[in-house]
Amino acid sequence: MEERRCKFWLPKKNRFCANLPLHDSLFCGNHNPRSNGQWIPCPLDPSHSVLKENLDWHVKRCPLLKQVQSLTLQPFYQKGVNAGRDNDDDDEEEKVEDLVAINKPGSDSSDNISSEMKRRAVYGMSAPDFCKLIEKIEAVHGLICKDIRDSYKMPEACNVWMKREIDRKLPFQEKHVMQQASILGNLEEFGVLKNAIGREQCDCEEASEDEKNGVSAVVEFGAGRGYLTQMLADCYGIKRVFLVERKSYKLKADRSLRQKESLILERLRIDIEDLKLNAVESLRGSPYLAIGKHLCGPATDLTLRCCLAEHFRQDSVKHCSANRNLRGLAIATCCHHLCQWKHYTSKKYLSHLGITKEEFHAITWFTSWAVDADHGSDLPEVPDVKLHLESIENKECGGDASGVEDIVRNMKAVERAVLGFMCKQIIDMGRLMWVKECGLETEFVKYVPSSISPENHLLIARHTNQF
Repeated sequence: MEERRCKFWLPKKNRFCANLPLHDSLFCGNHNPRSNGQWIPCPLDPSHSVLKENLDWHVKRCPLLKQVQSLTLQPFYQKGVNAGRDNDDDDEEEKVEDLVAINKPGSDSSDNISSEMKRRAVYGMSAPDFCKLIEKIEAVHGLICKDIRDSYKMPEACNVWMKREIDRKLPFQEKHVMQQASILGNLEEFGVLKNAIGREQCDCEEASEDEKNGVSAVVEFGAGRGYLTQMLADCYGIKRVFLVERKSYKLKADRSLRQKESLILERLRIDIEDLKLNAVESLRGSPYLAIGKHLCGPATDLTLRCCLAEHFRQDSVKHCSANRNLRGLAIATCCHHLCQWKHYTSKKYLSHLGITKEEFHAITWFTSWAVDADHGSDLPEVPDVKLHLESIENKECGGDASGVEDIVRNMKAVERAVLGFMCKQIIDMGRLMWVKECGLETEFVKYVPSSISPENHLLIARHTNQF
């Protein structure tokens, strides 16, 4: 039997691989040395690759194929329904893409501007143009980012988690629990969620779940393992849960959630870009709360469209139809360097402020600087660092600098970080304005100190006539 084993040695296990070798090799399929042919990502599931010459054969037998085919038959699936458009003036409907694009993030690769492309474009600018862009960023930030307040919340309802009075098998990392609790605390302060006292006041037989909890269902976008929803269900008594996530995760909160009596859980494995939320039969007509913790890059924009615009055709407020079943919304944004012009909800708003598509790409690239500095303590306030940025402009923009790359290299880490945060806030405030124009009451806050997470901004919203 030993002779038939794969000959790949596993040093950690101090033995050979136990799998059977391929018929023409000493190794199994996992460890067989790759041929010299061209390997390309599988178009159905980019997590693995195949030989280009075997591609036609593979796509007919890929394990993900049945899942892809099943998804396309669901009533809530419509390719690119929340994607947006690169050109706001283009009213022509987007064509439905081939189903092999289902698991690709965002959109077709031709629409995406990579970080490397953004970097090359910035470094290709002249020094005066680069410094004018910094001046524009400072001016726009000073105009629209005035009212971002600190709102660090630790609601009493979440004490069962903070004191670990929950299932000890659930993963507990204090920094994540503090972020989750503050998100829920801000929703409670905003009037979207009701704490235990508020629920007791409504706790009568005639009261609906909506009246007791503020909302009867929660939809978590980019849910991952679902532990934000887990805390929400544990602490606020939500009874209907929908988890939207395109990837498959192990060690999910699903096991614990399914053990709760009377709680209904549905996990939708789909890209937010392709989700028609109003076509989810079990959610139709139910008041719900939309949440998301660290929705990376364009996922925030896709979520906003998914919740706030039905039959969306272009990024114009006159086409924005707020879903009356959406009672509240809380999105902790992150990874702004991944944002794309096509997906961004507030292109017209930024354009009115004088920011072009190319400048938007530069701004998104600058946002990666926000996490460059040491966040062991909070960064200095933006006005304190503006003095440093002004000195850079005066020193480097007189024509003596050899190029933008040298200017960037000479910037201090804290200067780069603060400029990055300014760019993040500009992007998020544009999103807030779009949500506000859709008819919701909105607020944008810092929900945890940057020492806990540098990605610490939260967009919250609610329907004003629902509370």
